[in-house]
Amino acid sequence: MTTDVTGSLAGKVALVAGGTRGASRAIAVELGRRGAFVYVTGRTSGQRRSEVDRPETIEGTVARITAAGGRGEAVRVDHLDPEQVRGLAERIDAEQGRLDILVDGVWGGDMHLEWGKPVWEHSLEASLRIIRLGIDAHIVTSHHLLPLVIRQPGGLVVDMTDGTAEYNAEFRKGTSLAFYVAKAAAHHLALAQAYELGPHGCTAVAMTPGWLRSEAMLDIFGVTEENWRDAIKEEPYFAISESPVYVGRAVAALAADPDHKRFSGQTLNSGQLAQIYGFTDVDGSRPDGWRYVVEVQDRGGPPDTSGYR
Repeated sequence: MTTDVTGSLAGKVALVAGGTRGASRAIAVELGRRGAFVYVTGRTSGQRRSEVDRPETIEGTVARITAAGGRGEAVRVDHLDPEQVRGLAERIDAEQGRLDILVDGVWGGDMHLEWGKPVWEHSLEASLRIIRLGIDAHIVTSHHLLPLVIRQPGGLVVDMTDGTAEYNAEFRKGTSLAFYVAKAAAHHLALAQAYELGPHGCTAVAMTPGWLRSEAMLDIFGVTEENWRDAIKEEPYFAISESPVYVGRAVAALAADPDHKRFSGQTLNSGQLAQIYGFTDVDGSRPDGWRYVVEVQDRGGPPDTSGYR
């Protein structure tokens, strides 16, 4: 059974932290498309790049929101700096008086990941940076922004991660200790936030896309969103991949659901919510990425996506 939630978010105030690129950028655009006013924060602006050193900017995300018929504001913020995050909260409070939707997509740790190295061989500096970006920045953001979310019932907090709670219940072979801990932490952040937000009538969840065709991933394979299927020749399991718009639609549908509190404390994924809310990816399909990873990819099965998208 699906529930087609196409409700407007007009009048809602949203913050997408780390909204420069990837899933978070698409979420910001889809929230704006539905009518929410969206603050987009990140470390890469037109004047200065972050350590990720990619061309996408927070202003570029706001331009996409505007093109989709929405409204937003780009604010350069390092979410590891408590004073910058405090200033962001004070600005939103002064301009809006509340925050209805907080999407915490702060990351930027992939460049520090030394794939498959045990902790004693992995750069200690890089490991600690991954933890800081994946955990500390989210706690700093929660500390300063959640007081705005609890101003009125119905608020929604979304912690972005990589992997379902079930998948991350075991170590992610081929990654690293720090990456695994940082991504698995999102499940527990959502649980804790759900408990603390509950008395205020607010909801917290963790959210993961499937195999995401982010800007960086497309560059790795040397393809674009238009010809992404050419990458299947190099990596057959890439056939299950999904565009960032898919998880953007997932979060927007969740935010528009007046009963989203029923998911509080859970880790959700784009394929799961597509079945509930009835939306599709940009090509009209509904990739069920994590089920495919478990049932096909990790078992080394034929890369046929029949029944999975």
